[in-house]
Amino acid sequence: MSPVRVAAVGDVHLGKDTKGWYRPRLDGIEERADVLLLAGDLTRHGTVEEGKVVVGEFRDLPIPVVAVLGNHDYHSDVQGEIASMLREAGISVLMNDSVVIKCDGTRLGIVGGKGFGGGFAGKCASEFGEREIKDFVGHTRRIAGEWREALKNVVADRRVVLSHYSPVKDTLLGEPPEIYPFLGSYLLSEAVDAVGADLIVHGHAHAGVEKGMTPGGVRVRNVALPVIQRAYTVYRLPEDESEESWIEP
Repeated sequence: MSPVRVAAVGDVHLGKDTKGWYRPRLDGIEERADVLLLAGDLTRHGTVEEGKVVVGEFRDLPIPVVAVLGNHDYHSDVQGEIASMLREAGISVLMNDSVVIKCDGTRLGIVGGKGFGGGFAGKCASEFGEREIKDFVGHTRRIAGEWREALKNVVADRRVVLSHYSPVKDTLLGEPPEIYPFLGSYLLSEAVDAVGADLIVHGHAHAGVEKGMTPGGVRVRNVALPVIQRAYTVYRLPEDESEESWIEP
């Protein structure tokens, strides 16, 4: 199998005043990557107008684009319309499901969705007490279960999980610990470790760090734009630290 080059970025937070700003930074991406992953928070307030800007910046690229939505993209309650616009423009949008991309003979399975919060082992919310808390944690548990099934069922040579929320606290270092429960959940990493993957990519944690790892040894990368400080970064699979690289478009 040929190595697969995965470009990724999250938290671009595009708005009407940034129309036309991002697209030039993607010039030549096909020379550096086989697929581009967008890890949520594509907009600022989740409006249809902002969604149209996102479509204009990422449509018709010479490589496949796969996206998940983030909490900002849900803010105006039109996330379904934003997802539909992206799909109509040829961008795959994952909502706890999968897509397979062929990359020079290698089948790359991309699994995931927005994810959700709850915290991390030892300091997390549990499905106990008020209905509101049960619903909060139960929502994440349901998402994690759907990821696990999608990973089991996807037929691919390499598997990448794409999320907005973080599956580990490693990549949150620098964020206030008090908000960790709102930045991700250990249930997400448990689901991935149960089945296995080559890489997990997420955003959301603007003040976090790039690199982390699940308890089961799956590499986790926080690609929020404020963290990577590049239009995108590229990871090469199979996993080999020497083959992991920053890209300055």
